[in-house]
Amino acid sequence: MNAPLQPQTSGFKRGGYLTNTAREIEVFFLRYRTIVSLVHVGMFVLFVGLLAVPLFLETPPEDASALNNFTNFANMLIWGVWFPLVFVSVIVTGRSWCGLLCPMGAASEWANKIGFKRAIPKWVQWPGTPVVTFVFVTIWAQTVGARDHAAAMAIVFGTTMLAAILLGLFFGRDKRAWCRHMCPIGLALGVYSRMGAVDFRPKRPKEGERLWTEKTACPTMIDLPRKIESRHCIECFKCVQPRAKGGLYMRLRKPGEEIATIRRHNANLSEIMFLFLGTGTAIGGFLWLVLNSYQSLRHSIGNFVIEKEWYWLAEPGPIWLMSNYPAEREVFRWLDFFLISGYMLSWAAGIALVLSIVTGVSAWISGKLGGTGTDRQRFVELGYQFLPIAMISLLLGLGSGLFETLATLGLNDAAVSGVKGAGFVGGALWSAWLGARLLQQQGVARNKLWMAMWPGLIGTAAVGAAWAPALFS
Repeated sequence: MNAPLQPQTSGFKRGGYLTNTAREIEVFFLRYRTIVSLVHVGMFVLFVGLLAVPLFLETPPEDASALNNFTNFANMLIWGVWFPLVFVSVIVTGRSWCGLLCPMGAASEWANKIGFKRAIPKWVQWPGTPVVTFVFVTIWAQTVGARDHAAAMAIVFGTTMLAAILLGLFFGRDKRAWCRHMCPIGLALGVYSRMGAVDFRPKRPKEGERLWTEKTACPTMIDLPRKIESRHCIECFKCVQPRAKGGLYMRLRKPGEEIATIRRHNANLSEIMFLFLGTGTAIGGFLWLVLNSYQSLRHSIGNFVIEKEWYWLAEPGPIWLMSNYPAEREVFRWLDFFLISGYMLSWAAGIALVLSIVTGVSAWISGKLGGTGTDRQRFVELGYQFLPIAMISLLLGLGSGLFETLATLGLNDAAVSGVKGAGFVGGALWSAWLGARLLQQQGVARNKLWMAMWPGLIGTAAVGAAWAPALFS
């Protein structure tokens, strides 16, 4: 009988909170590491089943619900449970979904083991690549109607799964290039994991700025001895060996700790652009459905199109690009496709511009008040104050199925609106707190914080104003 695993305690001092709990979690995953592969297989089968089975069923009647129809049940699981809760989970467990449960990342890694193992192209490694994929997939999901139609949901998630497998098949050497460089969900989870309560730190840290390497045991190519940030860590526990003197260990921390000290954790502009653009994209993805301004715009441009006799814009497009379901009384024309895409991109650009301006003003004021670092450095750091409000925006817009699920479970409209409002207020307060902490880290005196905080508060208020239809209707 094997002796029980005992953690190595010499050579480093385990920091953080609940150290015994963290140590026991490490031992658990070391003991049952082989089971994780079986979990991946199970999740893959479940995910494919939820996407594929509804394709062979009849269209649900209008009075069907998630409790008596499998198609609606699958839709609720994906959009009302999995999608929103996987983002909320990062506050507690970081990117544990990516390393322990995600079928796409696992499929990409399986393909990589038998693939061509070519060098990862520079365009894949570009920090802006996952930002582009996030905006693209978010808009695409809207135009094809992925939240309303089983076929559209299968098209979006099936194509994403195929892309993950193909990238793993061709590029990387026993690594997850998809998870590190291209996954749109992984980007969001990685950025939000900076607020999380879980961190993995090297027992014997080394100095230096080597942030990426394929010569590592880490599937997402983290240079483990120099690991200083949590966003790329998928918590697969492959780098953890409690009995070893080296490797990494799990540390539990206060949520938001990494953001409050972001200067020590590789703050970067690509993440800020994602926060700003992603927030606007999520807002646009909700508002085109509810605002009269979109319908007025559609009517005006439609009349213009008729006057110009551009009749091709009134033709339905392919089902893989836009919603085309005559039996369900929803058919998008090319005009709808361009308008929805343009409307969402306009909101993305508008919100990004507003948040960039207020962040720039705050960074400038910080410098005048003694804040250290360059203007660019202060701008990037202060951009992270919007992380909580950006996450709430994603939940209100793209994760709205969660609130529909709460209504299905019996909450009335007032209660659902209360949950939304409480979440938004909590996110706004957390953003304000982070703004104050970031300014203090830059060297702004406590009695002068309010002078540099007001632009950030205006930015949060602007996001709140944009979300008013979701909060109060």
